[in-house]
Amino acid sequence: MKNYSAKEIKNIVLIGAPGTGKTTLAEAMAFEGKVIDRRGSIETNNTLSDNTAIEHEYKRSIYSTILFTEFMERKLNIIDCPGSDDFCGSLFSAFKVGDVGVFLFNAQNGWEVGSEIQARYARALQKPVIGVINQLDAEKASFEATLDSIRAASRVKPVVVQYPVNQGPGFDAFIDVLLMKMYRFKNHDGLREELEIPAGEMERARALNKELVEAAAEHDEALMELYFEKGTLTQDDIRAGLKIGLAQRDVMPVFCASGKRDIGTKRLMEFIINVAPGPLKAPAFLSTEGEELAADAEQPAVAFVFKSQIEPHIGEISYLRVIRGRLAEGTELLNPRTGNREKISQLFAVAGKNRIKVTELSAGDIGCTVKLKGTRTNDTLCAPAAPVEVEPILFPEPRYRAAVKAKAQADEEKLGKLLNDARYEDPTILVDYSKELKQTIVQGQGEHHLNILRSRILADAKIDFEYIAPKIPYRETITRVAQADYRHKKQSGGAGQFGEVHLVIEPYTEGMPEPKSYRVPGKGELTVNVKTKEEYDLPWGGKLQFYSAVVGGAIDARFMPAILKGIMEKMDEGPLTGSYARDIRVVVYDGKMHPVDSNEISFKLAARNAFKEAFRNAGPKIMEPVYSVEILTPSEYMGAVMSDLQNRRAMIEGMESDKGLDRLNARVPLAELYRYSTTLSSLSSGAATYSMRFASYEQVPADVQERLLKAYVDTDAE
Repeated sequence: MKNYSAKEIKNIVLIGAPGTGKTTLAEAMAFEGKVIDRRGSIETNNTLSDNTAIEHEYKRSIYSTILFTEFMERKLNIIDCPGSDDFCGSLFSAFKVGDVGVFLFNAQNGWEVGSEIQARYARALQKPVIGVINQLDAEKASFEATLDSIRAASRVKPVVVQYPVNQGPGFDAFIDVLLMKMYRFKNHDGLREELEIPAGEMERARALNKELVEAAAEHDEALMELYFEKGTLTQDDIRAGLKIGLAQRDVMPVFCASGKRDIGTKRLMEFIINVAPGPLKAPAFLSTEGEELAADAEQPAVAFVFKSQIEPHIGEISYLRVIRGRLAEGTELLNPRTGNREKISQLFAVAGKNRIKVTELSAGDIGCTVKLKGTRTNDTLCAPAAPVEVEPILFPEPRYRAAVKAKAQADEEKLGKLLNDARYEDPTILVDYSKELKQTIVQGQGEHHLNILRSRILADAKIDFEYIAPKIPYRETITRVAQADYRHKKQSGGAGQFGEVHLVIEPYTEGMPEPKSYRVPGKGELTVNVKTKEEYDLPWGGKLQFYSAVVGGAIDARFMPAILKGIMEKMDEGPLTGSYARDIRVVVYDGKMHPVDSNEISFKLAARNAFKEAFRNAGPKIMEPVYSVEILTPSEYMGAVMSDLQNRRAMIEGMESDKGLDRLNARVPLAELYRYSTTLSSLSSGAATYSMRFASYEQVPADVQERLLKAYVDTDAE
C-alpha cells in the first residue's frame, strides 16, 4: 500500500442519530475505494464496522470503528461512531483526530434529539460538518421535510448541493447543483451515468445553484466582488468559497444518499477530497504547553493515541494519529506520561478488523500499532530528543453509577481486573473501590452502557455479576455553636492515663471572622485567646479549622497534635451515620493534665469523646451530594419530565426553548438519580437526554434525615 503525505489525506468522522445509516455508508465508501470487493450488511453481520459479537447481537454500533478507503489517489480515513449517546466517548475520541464530521440524517425522521446531541458535541469541539440526507430510498423519505427540520434546528446554515429527483422506494437519481448535472444509478453497486438536467427540473436547479453560489461568495471578499461583477461563479470558485465557509463552521453543504444502494457515495467522497479541510488546513493540534503542532513530516515525530483495544491472541492495539513527523517500523518513541520508551514493532492501516501492514505513516495519517508496554488512550508518543505532550481528550462526565457484586464471591478479584481492563478500552467507564462506601462503584454514560459492559464480561470471561443501588456518600455537619468537655481517666495498676479537654465547635463558612468569644448555654460568655491556628482541606471535601486557645499551660503544646488526631478520627466516622464530617471549626480553650499519667493516647481519646458530645449538641445535620442536571427533551414530553423531577426532590432552576427542543436545568440529589437514564428514556420514548455534574453538598430535609438515622441505628444494631 502507498505511503500517503498530509496533502493526500482526509480524516472524517461519521456522526448522526442511531439508525441514520453510518455503518452502511462507511461500507459503501470502502467498496468504492476497492478496500473490499463486495459490500456487507448489518443484517448479515459482515460489515467492516460493527464487527464484534455484541454489535452483531444488537444490530447497531457500540464501538467506534476505524477504516480507510483510497479514492482519486487520496486516502480517506473514516471513523464510524455509534449514534447512541450512551457511547458518546467514541465520538469525543474520533473528533480529536478527525478534521471534519459527515453528519447523517434519516430522510424519514429528519433532525432528531440524537442529531441535536451530536451537533452540540461537534460545536463544542469546533468541528465543521457536511450534511448527508440518507435513506432516500425509504418508504416515507422526505428530503424537503428533513431539510426544513435541519434549517429549523441547526446552528450551522445548511446549503443544498444535491436534491433527489424521485425519492422513495424508486430513488435512483439526484441533481447536483454544484456541477449542474443529473446522476442516475443503474444498479446497487454505485454504477452511475451523468446526464443533463431535465427541463422540468431546470428552474429549481438554477434557484438552488444561485443559493449555493451566494453561500460560497459571502465568505470571501474577492469572491463576492467576482460574483457582483459576473453574476455567477465557476465550480472552482464555488468550491473555494465553500472551503472557507466549511472550515469556519458557517455552512453545512447538504448531499443526497442511499448508503444501502450505494447512491451518492462517489460524489460525496469527491466533495470531501476537493473541499473538506485536511491535516494541512485544519486547526493545528496543541501541546499541553499551548504550542501548535503543524502536520509537518520533516519535524520530530509526534503521535497521539486516541483509542486502545484488547483483542484475543493479539493483546493491546493502540490506534493513533501521526501529528507530525513520520513513524516507521523500528522507530523508538518516548511516552512523556510514563517516561517509558516504546518501540514501534509494526504499523498498520486499519479497515475494521482487517489490518494492512505498512512500512510508514506520515504526518496527518491514522493507523495502529500493537504491543506497546504502558501506553493507553490519551497518551502522546514523541521523539525522545523533542519531548512534547498533546492536549488530552476531555471526556464527558458520567451520568450513571451503580455498585457491582459478583454472583460468586471467588470471582471478586478477577472481576476487578476485568473492569479495569474495560476502563483501558473505554475511558468513559470509571471504576473505583470506595473505602467510604465499601463498594466497587462503576460509572458510565447510561444503564445501557453498563449493561453492555456486563454482557461483554459474561461472554468473554464467563464471570457474572449484578448491578445494585450504590450507597450515597453523605456528609455530616453542624448548624450551631456547642461546648463540651471530657475527662479520660484510667487507672489499673502501673502507669495510668489522664487527659481532659474543653472545646467549642461551630459551623465553618468561608470568610467568617476569627473566634473571640462564644455564648455557651450554661456557661455564659466564653472568651477565647487564640494561640495557634491550623486549617485543613479535608480529602472528602469541606474544611476543618483547629484553634488552640489554651492559656496558663493547662495542656502542654506537645499534646495538641494528639487532640487534633482524635478530632480527625471522629470526623472520619461522623457521629450521626458514620459518614465523613465537614465544615467545622474547633477551638480547644482549656483542659487538665497529670504530671505522670498524661500521654498522647489519653488526650486523643479525650478530644475524640469531647468532639462527639459537642457534635451531638450542635444541631447536627446530614448533607447529601446534589448534582446540576441539564435535560434536553422535545416539548411534548416536558410535562412528564417536570412531574418526575418534582418527585425526585429536584429544584428547577430554569427552562428555555432551543430550536424545537426544551432545555431544563435543575438541581437534583444524587440519591434520587439512580436509574434516571432509564426513566427518562421511558418517559420520552427515547427522545430525551441529559447531562449531570456535581454541584454541592446540601442539608437533607428533616424527614429524610430521620429516615437515614433510623436506617443507621438499625444497621448498627445488626
